[in-house]
Amino acid sequence: MDKHYEPTDRTDEPQITLRGPGELADALPYMLGYHPTDSIVMVALHGSSGRFGGRLRLGIPRSPGEWPPVARQLAESLIEGSERRGSRPDGIVLFLCQDPGDGETSRLVMERLRPLAQRLRTACGALDVPVYEALCISDGRYWSYCCPDERCCPLEGTALVAPGTSVMAAAAAYAGIQVRGSLRAMEARLEPWTTSAARAQEEALDSAAAVIVPRILAGDGRRQVADETIALALGLLRRIQASSADPGPAGADAADDGLITHDEAAAVILGLQDRETRDRAAEWMEGPDAAPALRLWRALARRCVRSYAEHAAPPLTLAGWVAWSTGDEPAARVAIGLALRKDPDYLFARLLHQACNENLDPETLRQCLRSERASRTADRSAALASEARPSPPAEPAHSGGSGYQKESTQPGTPVGAAGTGLCPGTQENPGGGEVWGIAGATPGRRPRASETAAPPGRRAGGRRVRPPAGKKSVRPAGTRDRSAGGRGRAGEESGSGARRDAPGDG
Repeated sequence: MDKHYEPTDRTDEPQITLRGPGELADALPYMLGYHPTDSIVMVALHGSSGRFGGRLRLGIPRSPGEWPPVARQLAESLIEGSERRGSRPDGIVLFLCQDPGDGETSRLVMERLRPLAQRLRTACGALDVPVYEALCISDGRYWSYCCPDERCCPLEGTALVAPGTSVMAAAAAYAGIQVRGSLRAMEARLEPWTTSAARAQEEALDSAAAVIVPRILAGDGRRQVADETIALALGLLRRIQASSADPGPAGADAADDGLITHDEAAAVILGLQDRETRDRAAEWMEGPDAAPALRLWRALARRCVRSYAEHAAPPLTLAGWVAWSTGDEPAARVAIGLALRKDPDYLFARLLHQACNENLDPETLRQCLRSERASRTADRSAALASEARPSPPAEPAHSGGSGYQKESTQPGTPVGAAGTGLCPGTQENPGGGEVWGIAGATPGRRPRASETAAPPGRRAGGRRVRPPAGKKSVRPAGTRDRSAGGRGRAGEESGSGARRDAPGDG
């Protein structure tokens, strides 16, 4: 199931008045940015004029047995979310959107979903918020579950107005709002291949995994794999950037697929499973890099075929991040929702989802990523300068029977700065593993055993190994002593969120 809550309390947007169920049905894709399919959509209304507030979308559960608990949860999510962001809604408008299946008519769809509409109306009423209108939209027609008058709401339904001819369409065109097609079509651009090429891609992934995964787990090869992954991904990005994009989505995706070999895709997909590597790739988020990066992440998501379906979470989340960073929130929600469908515990996607739901500004995360890149560049420059200097004379061996030996300690893992909000990176955890989230968020999962090993220069539990009194530890050349005021990174994983049970979507 895919769910998101979306606040709409901006006062600078164009204001129009909608009258009747027909105009409400026509306005729905403009509110979401696409035509929802197989979806429950709930919109909060505020004040005597029925001003639109928060919006929530969820995939329709296939089993009717899930409808009662889902209805209660959706009602609570929308109403409580509205209260946290301003005020309790005075009413709700409900939409059930689903096209007919094989051998089914749109009217049969309406009747089949009637119990779900009733469950949702009852759940909202139990919280003292009435549902003013409940509409079913199917195959270009709509029905009202609230109006019993066949003169205005006939049994055969009412046809939707022609696209682009309504008041809402005119207002949207004036405001520059675009409808990007159906949700199903947007998701199809990110779904894995099902053609005969999928077998060859899976074989390439198998071969790459046999080589790359042991190198990552070995520890000493992890940084080299990260550098190789970033270099290969950047080369693919430049290759895509130099190509001429087809104006149509299907043609553009096919062209991008043709620019990447199976082995290249496999190497980058597996390399992106490493969190730090993925964070470096997230830096291609703006300027001339953003558009080709989005095309690259989409193409890699399509290559996560068959048994590698869960490996799509990193490229899907990166696609969602770039879309959000460049102002395409509907596309961002779709990509993030699919990432969480592949891996509900993928924290970067969860936190990005929360950031979208909280209407946060992506510039906060962009600033953190820029800072990360600058810090890494400075460290690399310092290391190169240090290597160019002659080595100091060796110190005499220590004698005295204490058993103390000098040891080199690596710089501690950077800690997220409080108050920075949404930032990438990890935060040192005394018990090992990773702490993820918007500054102060609770950990999303237990650390794996491989994550809890004490890093060089630390005992288990995260405490730094200190030399005896009067001795100085030796740091590797070119590293910074962060205990002396070095600047660290902030805690990982941009905003995901207000989801209780289900991934976010577009």
